[in-house]
Amino acid sequence: MTDTTLLTGGRIHSPSSPDATAMAVTDGTVVWVGQDGPGRALHPDAEEIELDGAFVAPAFVDAHVHATATGLHLSGVDLERVRDAGELLAAIADAARDVPPGGVLIAHGWDETTWMSPRLPSRADIDDAVGAVPTYLSRIDVHSALVSTALLDLAPDVTDVGGYTPDGPLTAAAHHHVRAMVRHNIAPEQRATAQRAFLDTAAAHGIVSVHECAGPDISGQADLAALIDLAEDPGLPDVVPYWGELATSEDSTDVVLRAKELGARGLAGDLFADGAIGSRTACLHEPYTDAGGIGERYLDAEQIAAHVIACTDAGLQAGFHVIGDAALSEIIAGFAEAERQRGRRAIVAGRHRLEHVEMIDEDQAAQLAAWNVTASVQPRFDALWGGENGMYVQRLGADRAELMNPFAMLAATGVLLAGGSDAPVTPIDPWASVRAAAAHRTPRHSLSARAAFNAHTRGGHRAAGVNDGVSGSLVPGAPAHYAVWDAGELHVAAADSRVQRWSTDPRSRVPPLPALGPDDPLPRCMRTVRAGVTIYESS
Repeated sequence: MTDTTLLTGGRIHSPSSPDATAMAVTDGTVVWVGQDGPGRALHPDAEEIELDGAFVAPAFVDAHVHATATGLHLSGVDLERVRDAGELLAAIADAARDVPPGGVLIAHGWDETTWMSPRLPSRADIDDAVGAVPTYLSRIDVHSALVSTALLDLAPDVTDVGGYTPDGPLTAAAHHHVRAMVRHNIAPEQRATAQRAFLDTAAAHGIVSVHECAGPDISGQADLAALIDLAEDPGLPDVVPYWGELATSEDSTDVVLRAKELGARGLAGDLFADGAIGSRTACLHEPYTDAGGIGERYLDAEQIAAHVIACTDAGLQAGFHVIGDAALSEIIAGFAEAERQRGRRAIVAGRHRLEHVEMIDEDQAAQLAAWNVTASVQPRFDALWGGENGMYVQRLGADRAELMNPFAMLAATGVLLAGGSDAPVTPIDPWASVRAAAAHRTPRHSLSARAAFNAHTRGGHRAAGVNDGVSGSLVPGAPAHYAVWDAGELHVAAADSRVQRWSTDPRSRVPPLPALGPDDPLPRCMRTVRAGVTIYESS
């Protein structure tokens, strides 16, 4: 016996029927899209759900997240709003009083480039604020952290590795070392609560699938296994797991086996080729404008090639975190060597991916497109750090900053874009991410609203290797992954003159999207459905 639901009285975003007001779903699959009357005639026994003018669109995919870290951030101390060292110290002093014995204070989000004074608190300042409570304060890009002496006492070997400073933020290997120690101090119950909070929040924002970028330097095997087990619940968003561990010619068998045992889609995600611009650890050809140095390069072309070859041979996606232009040059050289050894057809079939890809030129983009490499991009990086006075200008100077995150060029060159948040680096809010891509601070890098929306829906499914041609759209035969949105007064009838606000191209036969100008309210999620199962419903 089939179970059919008929949605009526709304506006369905479907290329198969641009003026559709109704959609039928049977056993988790879209089976029909059209008008209310024919829908009732064709599906007389269906459960009818009246939409009252709501907007129905394919549900979102967030192509780069860190579930546990985001869940902890959602319930923890938010440092994104502090505006100087004094506010930061006051916030953590209050929070330290509530940390149970043996616990660790974890707080996230400080960004000194937005402060009234960029002076960071010293380690002594932090110790005075938190006392004997081990304290880990991650920068907004999660590539450096301020820590207390009590935390360093739990990881004494950190003073012997690169990136350690006696008073300032920890970066590079020192940061990875301390973050791993913090991870080991998170109780299973706390982790489970954080992961559930993250997935519930994602569902409440119209997301049906997330790409978890895990790895030995990020979260650990136990964390990823727990998240995968949790996501077996069909009432939660799907989790596409990636494991960011390097497979070299010496140990690739063990690493590949570990990835497959974990259920990872690939040895990809945050497998670091370099760091981040804000922490000055992204690897550059030319020094940072504000402090000198060229950042950190964690992998060379030979290692990159060996990894891509091992993944290609094993049928896994390969991928890397890459931000700086020098790191990207190593990536390009590594892929070229992998192609030389395995042939272009094998590399193309691997559907490999790169995360962030913020500094790239047109020739490099063309090479990535020829290798069928997806760029997993985060448009809200530009919203946060772009512009004439943003962090990119501070770190790189105006000329290089103007070249950052060239989404339009990537798309025009044929690179598949998959949009994401990198949560907790930016909040889980896909409509805000779509708007950021369409309103790039450097206008020539902007995507159309429709291209940005596709990157956050169809692009995410394709980046995960789903190549059925219909996932991420509402057409007959597609999985019924959709969200119902209250778009307020933006949702207008096709005959209304205000319909021009909905679309960049009124001649298009693809139904329009809500207006996404800076003063337009973003749509509010009323319901999220994954394969026909409601995973979120607004009260």
